[in-house]
Amino acid sequence: MYQLGGHSIYLSPDEVGLGKREPAADIARVLSRYVDGIAARTFSQETLHILAGHSSVPVINALSNLEHPCQALSDLFTIYEKKGKLPGLTLAFIGDSNNMANSLLLSACLLGMNFHLASPQGYDVKEEVLNQGKEFAALTGSQIQLTNNPYEAAKDADIIYTDVWASMGQEAEAEKRRLAFSGYQVDNKLLSLAKGDVLFMHPLPAHHGEEISAGLLDDPRSVVFDQAENRLHLQKALLVKLLSNPEVTGK
Repeated sequence: MYQLGGHSIYLSPDEVGLGKREPAADIARVLSRYVDGIAARTFSQETLHILAGHSSVPVINALSNLEHPCQALSDLFTIYEKKGKLPGLTLAFIGDSNNMANSLLLSACLLGMNFHLASPQGYDVKEEVLNQGKEFAALTGSQIQLTNNPYEAAKDADIIYTDVWASMGQEAEAEKRRLAFSGYQVDNKLLSLAKGDVLFMHPLPAHHGEEISAGLLDDPRSVVFDQAENRLHLQKALLVKLLSNPEVTGK
């Protein structure tokens, strides 16, 4: 916002008290009188829907337990920047079927990319997300492959993507998840199964020695820090798109 000439107000979870100190619907109505847009990072997708349903200004999903669309938008731009296209490419996600995997599955299928997902049994993609992805794939010709074998998912992939094994709010499960995902580390052996010009991606922060091998972020195939830079630029583009569109802002 500052780079675009605007201003921002940060409200911490304790300060805003979504659904605790005050109902989310009331907060949405009040904030709509103060600001031109709301970026909300909530654990609950339902809370996000309540905010959007009662706000008169655009509401951006900055992260929820179901999706992380802002990161996916930046990731897709990074892929396009490096590959020059999106349709027909294969993106392999190795690890937890978390919010990041959900957003990438949906966006990849929407744009005609093939999506491979390798996760341990019991950490499967949500049925509602998979069904929506299949609907998109039917329209674009994308192929979805689900497997418990990370090496199978990585074979001939154009992009290998991973994320932390325990996301925010799952700290109590960290050790259990570390054991469950021990065979899902992205390393040179796994990358060697992909195409020769494969891109390696991670949304950060990364746990070196867990979901990625030590030093992988510095590998020539890694575009992780380009991802991080593009996150800034794509969020600016999103703000311009939303806040300069009369149909969205009502102005």
